[in-house]
Amino acid sequence: MTATTPPALEGITVLELGQAYMGPYAALLLQRLGATVIKVEAPTGETYRRPTARKATEAMQFSMLNAGKRSLSIDLKTDEGKRVFHDLACQADVVIQNFAPGAFERLVDVDELMRANPRLIVASGSGYGSTGPYSGIRAMDLTIQAIAGVMSTTGFEDTAPVRTGPAVVDFLGGSHLSAAIMAALIQRGRTGRGQKVEVALYDAVLPSLASNIGGWMDSDGTIPERTGNRHGGLSVAPYNAFPTADGWVAVLCLHDRHWGILCDIIGRPELAVDPALSTNAARAADIDLTDGVVEAWTRQHPTAEIVAALNDAAIPCAPVLSLQEVIDSPQTRERGMLVQHSDAERDWWVLGSPLRLTDTPAPEAPRPARLGQHSREIVGEMLGLDEDALDALVDDGVIFDETTARPPQPVRLG
Repeated sequence: MTATTPPALEGITVLELGQAYMGPYAALLLQRLGATVIKVEAPTGETYRRPTARKATEAMQFSMLNAGKRSLSIDLKTDEGKRVFHDLACQADVVIQNFAPGAFERLVDVDELMRANPRLIVASGSGYGSTGPYSGIRAMDLTIQAIAGVMSTTGFEDTAPVRTGPAVVDFLGGSHLSAAIMAALIQRGRTGRGQKVEVALYDAVLPSLASNIGGWMDSDGTIPERTGNRHGGLSVAPYNAFPTADGWVAVLCLHDRHWGILCDIIGRPELAVDPALSTNAARAADIDLTDGVVEAWTRQHPTAEIVAALNDAAIPCAPVLSLQEVIDSPQTRERGMLVQHSDAERDWWVLGSPLRLTDTPAPEAPRPARLGQHSREIVGEMLGLDEDALDALVDDGVIFDETTARPPQPVRLG
């Protein structure tokens, strides 16, 4: 890596009209690859600018997903606001939006936008896509988890369906959307033409159910949909989280040789050749027996001791950590995936980039922009307007700077 190597997407300008997670995360990945991302917000700001109930300050998620982006506050419900956005899009490379079905199209004539800028890539994230019987339905991470089988496969067999702890649907959707945008940028480099790209949350999450769907089909629907911490298709054993003397540990034996080594470690070498347990097929056929053997050993030892022994033996395992332990983890710190900053006003956290390129380091991610912080700069730079013209746009309520934007005000409880 040389000091003069530019970021991978340097020179690419993105207008992001995202809300919550899907669109903002797709844009964040592009920003971490060097694109200039302009977050286009209404006068009251994006969803996560709303103050939290507990601290009455901007939600911490906002800084995580938006640090490094510039902020343009504009009223797209006005004719002049639509015109300004149209002119900005004519200078941009990518527009990202994940509004409710039909909302973006009511604000912006996408076809006209692409006629005016044939190189433009318009990327849309939605719950179900533009086709299919669900296409007009509003969607959120929770509702996609419900309708796409995620909730029915999460939890234990004898409990109610459960949503996953993390918002896996939104972030899978955002990752897929950024990949589609980068593919469109590559193709534009060959053809000179932009295009529309689309990612549906429903489509993005279905592949993650491969083990569950495969196991269901292979068993002709006889296995339970919810398998707790066991393998989704109940076809690998051991594969579970086991109690230890002081916590929990996740252990799996993907190959029979792993099982043989584990049997030596737990002092039961005879089980490696026992026909009831010697093969994965046998162990998966009686998972309760298999898990009972492992649990009888894990309960007797501290988590750290188990993890050290199994890691030394190259058996996949990990401690089950709390959120605070993950935040404080040396792995999290070393990789720069969650970094705390502070100033006189507040503290905030910034997400690092999971995309690592040896020759193109990710740009620094500074403090998240205040609502409308860059409105005048962006419109002036991209459209070549002087201060008088910018003053008129602010006075007419078309664009909003830091003095005129109106984010929701904190309301303290109690």
